[in-house]
Amino acid sequence: MAQVTATAERTVPAPVDQVRAAVADYSVTRPAILTEQYRDYTVTTGGTGAGTTAEWTLQATKKRVRNVKVAVSQPSPDQVVETDANSSMVTTWTVAPAGEAASTVTITTTWTGASGIGGFFEKTFAPKGLARIYGGVLDNLARTVTS
Repeated sequence: MAQVTATAERTVPAPVDQVRAAVADYSVTRPAILTEQYRDYTVTTGGTGAGTTAEWTLQATKKRVRNVKVAVSQPSPDQVVETDANSSMVTTWTVAPAGEAASTVTITTTWTGASGIGGFFEKTFAPKGLARIYGGVLDNLARTVTS
């Protein structure tokens, strides 16, 4: 079983503190930026940053549906980490300065992929599909923090 990684990145035209706060806000901002692939989103504990727990269903394709239940940690001011209790999936949101009034937001998800031929296809296609989904989330984040 191999490690699978999906990454998406955008420069957001907003100050880093504002974007970091938005990324860590699971109560208001997160449901506003999720794309149509997400459903049944709910915050179960907390709502801002470390200590938050949340659940949702991610429908990556017609047949690929994943129930996600995350615990949120913040190992540093520029990172929010979501660890899924239902799988090996870990998603890290990193927000770094990109000049005085802009931020670079990177979403990286890793998980242990399947073995055999199924694992080959997963490693080949899943990162591209997830990166497309994250691209929509990042576009929505940029619109939300600049409106």
